Amino acid sequence: MSESSQKQPGLLSIIWSVLAAMFGVQTEANRKRDFSQKNPLPYLIVGVLFIVLFVLSIAGIVKWVIQSTGG
Repeated sequence: MSESSQKQPGLLSIIWSVLAAMFGVQTEANRKRDFSQKNPLPYLIVGVLFIVLFVLSIAGIVKWVIQSTGG
């Protein structure tokens, strides 16, 4: 097995890394592992998806609160 195939993170690992980075609680070991990857595209895709979901959920909550208060 080559070194790169052993260190390839799976989808769940990428999701946890992106979530931890968004909250600012990423461990140094995981940060080094993530930045050692040759292809940042999976991290970018997951990050953009989480940001879009976050914005849509906040917008939905605000819309729900406004409607429930009769505004």
